[in-house]
Amino acid sequence: MTARPFHPASTADIDPTETAEWIESIDSLTRNSSPARANFVLNRVLDHARLIGATTSGLPYSAYRNTILVAQQPAYPGDLALEERITSIIRWNALAMVVRANRAYGELGGHIASYASAAEIFEVGFNHFFRAQSEGFGGDLVYFQPHSAPGIYARAFLEGRLSEEDIANYRQEVPGPGLCSYPHPWLMKDFWQVPTGSMGIGPLSAVYQARFMRYLQARGLADTEGRHVWGVFGDGEMDEPESIAGLTLAARETLDNLTFIVNCNLQRLDGPVRGNGQIIQELELLFIGAGWNVIKVLWGSEWDPLFAADTNHVLLRRFAETVDGAYQDLGSKAGDYNRARFFDLDPESAALVRHMSDDEIHKLKRGGHDLKKLHAAFAAAKAHKGRPTVILTKTKKGYGMGGAGESRMTAHQAKKLDIDALKAFRDRFDLPLTDKAVEGLEFYNPGEDSDEIRYLKARRAAFGGYLPARAGNATARAPARPEPAKYAGFALEADGKAMSTTMAAVRILSSLLKDKAFGPRIVPIVADEARTFGMDNLFRQIGIYAPQGQLYDPEDKGSMLYYKEAANGQLLEEGITEAGALSSWTAAGTAYSVHDTELLPVYIYYSMFGFQRVGDLIWAAADQRTRGFLLGATAGRTTLSGEGLQHQDGSSHMVAATIPNCRAYDPAFAYELAVIMEHGMKRMLDERRDEFFYLTVMNENYAQPSMPDGVEEAIVRGLYTLRSTLPEADRRVRLVGSGTILLEVIAAAEILEKDFGIASDVFSATSYTELARDAMAAERQNRFAKPKDRRTSHLEATLPGDRPVIAASDYVRNFPAQIAPYLPVSMTILGTDGFGRSANRKSLRRFFEVDRQHIAFAAIKSLAERGEVSDEVMSKALTDLGIEPGTDAPWDL
Repeated sequence: MTARPFHPASTADIDPTETAEWIESIDSLTRNSSPARANFVLNRVLDHARLIGATTSGLPYSAYRNTILVAQQPAYPGDLALEERITSIIRWNALAMVVRANRAYGELGGHIASYASAAEIFEVGFNHFFRAQSEGFGGDLVYFQPHSAPGIYARAFLEGRLSEEDIANYRQEVPGPGLCSYPHPWLMKDFWQVPTGSMGIGPLSAVYQARFMRYLQARGLADTEGRHVWGVFGDGEMDEPESIAGLTLAARETLDNLTFIVNCNLQRLDGPVRGNGQIIQELELLFIGAGWNVIKVLWGSEWDPLFAADTNHVLLRRFAETVDGAYQDLGSKAGDYNRARFFDLDPESAALVRHMSDDEIHKLKRGGHDLKKLHAAFAAAKAHKGRPTVILTKTKKGYGMGGAGESRMTAHQAKKLDIDALKAFRDRFDLPLTDKAVEGLEFYNPGEDSDEIRYLKARRAAFGGYLPARAGNATARAPARPEPAKYAGFALEADGKAMSTTMAAVRILSSLLKDKAFGPRIVPIVADEARTFGMDNLFRQIGIYAPQGQLYDPEDKGSMLYYKEAANGQLLEEGITEAGALSSWTAAGTAYSVHDTELLPVYIYYSMFGFQRVGDLIWAAADQRTRGFLLGATAGRTTLSGEGLQHQDGSSHMVAATIPNCRAYDPAFAYELAVIMEHGMKRMLDERRDEFFYLTVMNENYAQPSMPDGVEEAIVRGLYTLRSTLPEADRRVRLVGSGTILLEVIAAAEILEKDFGIASDVFSATSYTELARDAMAAERQNRFAKPKDRRTSHLEATLPGDRPVIAASDYVRNFPAQIAPYLPVSMTILGTDGFGRSANRKSLRRFFEVDRQHIAFAAIKSLAERGEVSDEVMSKALTDLGIEPGTDAPWDL
């Protein structure tokens, strides 16, 4: 947003008297009625002007000043002087924490400047708005700007929640106690409630959490009335697409339980957020366009007399003409520089400050450092109804750091301050620290009996307890679910009935939803693909959540499966936003901790659009200890006919394998799926394990066998014997398959038996990842254990001996290769490396060399290398199987 003159017209005023009359009318309306009334009339006039063609545009944002005028500002409800002292103490301890860590270990990093700019924002929230409950449930949810974590730790130190040893070990989590760099619920499970990094994760998550609170209320699952979601984010962070992805949803669903506070310190890591423009005006335009209520807090109380004296609005003109790069330059300099380079550029503005000293000009604060201005904005946001609110508050990056970092290009990277800078910081905030204490970077705590600590604790007691704080498991447990035979009997006893595993998953879900006790605790989530996955029967069965209900007659109202929206609908139909759907899934999957409500979220989506597209959000969900199912449908690189590269997933299992609390499975049969889902519900709901399950399911119909006896444990451990051929034969291979490619493995075994007399043991690998993790754990244990205590992994027990192993999947070779290091024999791996292609399944599997013929040939080749098959047999196999050895590898372009 390029800065522009305050007056939008580029032509001269041909009738100043008439213009003045219009301005006087607006002034009168504002004084005698209210600013809201004046805004309403102006909008009506502008709408009418557009209708008659008098204008095609108007100012898309307000003047560069505080939204809340002095006359509207409520009295400050707290002890202002005491709160300012507390803020200064916390600001010092946060700085000392980072500088001490980097003095001890020069590469630990940390951020001083971000919290220094946001300290007053947080203190207004902590002292007057952020509600908690002693039990940990029912309060507000606060998304803290991640780089401000040192300040949150510093406050918790004064509250007595963290010890001096804790904060002395910031970013030093090993080998002993320490504090993590950013908000990490996994690493600090009783402290941080939600993660807000990487950048953009916090804003999007906050929107969907506020929306999910309304969902819980509408469905009668939890009382969320009066609860609020607050999010403090950086102006540079708003560049992230995820930061703004949920804005229109928040306005569309009238989420007035949501407030963003954007800390506009105008500075990101490398330089200004908008050097040649004005990020605050740009963000106001963005949020107004999205339907939000916007409150600007730009100037501190010291500016109020200047605004009162400025009857000609010269300050607003000067502000509008000044770009952010210039504001940062001015912010880094003293009063004399600001007088010369800002005020003196216009005779009228120069006259406004003629009575002020350079020091007084230097002390003109930005609004984000003024507790009174911030409180007025917070109060107005909390009281506003019908729309979410954003507070755009202007601050200085590194406020208080002086020449060492205040409004400096290098502020974000500042980790160390010299002694003079530290002393200047102490003096600026009037901290009772000796020179020795400053040089030693000693933490300051005024003591339990001090006015500061008593006040700080009393304010938090008035709001229900301390924040952030993460509760443990829900006290209200989910009702018992039906037995697997009841909800998944069709899959366990399929008896050859043809269906896809996607269809089986949806039928299991539908059956569970019908259970009157357990069903309401399921949260089904789709991203505009319910019909694709055969879930359109759920539209009528449980309804689609819509806060306003259904205000229209759907086009398909005469059908059995009509599109039914309802205020208490259960299905979250998110539209084309995998990021939004994943955020809803996280909100539902952490409701046990945030809302004392145990739920089972099930998000089903094209597998290609999961880990590859929103992997960062999945990591955040894992960090937040989310429980639930992710169903990657139409999975694999060859199961989805015709779609090609953009829809074919060959690598999601590799990403899933990197997430410690993700249990990933690639089942081939409906009974495997049923066993795994029951296992997942047992671990997540019954045993309350903070993990989630990723299951890939296919859209390919094929005959589903009934479950063999006694394989349940082996299925969940990742591998079991499916069948064997020619039990007495000496030439034998072991064929391992997963997902839909298991059918090709079975067919390959038949080819080997009938055409070549080679025996096969066929194994179903429901999870290469679980096999590898168990084998890795066994290897580590055996490394330290005595020989008599040696543990045998499930992989080693299931695939003993030295017979050749051939493994095939619909994913890249590295997926089955996870188990290769733990086998005592070489392993031949077939996979779908390379770009996807548009073709039918048979052609795709031939192209990627994972069809039955290539699997059979790989088995024959493995025996030839052992001298068990002659060259003549090899040549015959190439011919009979139709394999052309001279073709390019599928991963070569």
